[in-house]
Amino acid sequence: MEILTAVICDSAADYNGKLCILGTFDTIYAHRFPAIHPHCALALRIVFRTVDEGDHRFRIAFIDPDGRNVLPQEGEPRFEVKVAEIPEKASFISRNFVINLQGLPLEKPSLYSFDVHMDEQIVASIPLQVIDANPPA
Repeated sequence: MEILTAVICDSAADYNGKLCILGTFDTIYAHRFPAIHPHCALALRIVFRTVDEGDHRFRIAFIDPDGRNVLPQEGEPRFEVKVAEIPEKASFISRNFVINLQGLPLEKPSLYSFDVHMDEQIVASIPLQVIDANPPA
């Protein structure tokens, strides 16, 4: 398994196997805290090879500056990889994952991260810096 793309963005969609991404970013400026970022998405493109065939568990964690996951966990979605079903000349398959997030809580200015877990291993960590937009007095 190989992560080809892992970004925070304004929106993303899978369009016939193509990952369409709009507005990638890694920084949010807020004027007061705690803050809420109204909407964003995580866009992932992952390549699977024959050694990756089988059932897998997938989970996203949004890690705050204190190391806590602040996203509610509603179980771990499962999916099955079957590379053997593709044409013989293909050596891998790729899949797009788009996770839409509403009302992202930002307690204070600091460094946060989205950690992507596959089968209990972190396979990507996407940093998000949150900065106080008020000029120093």
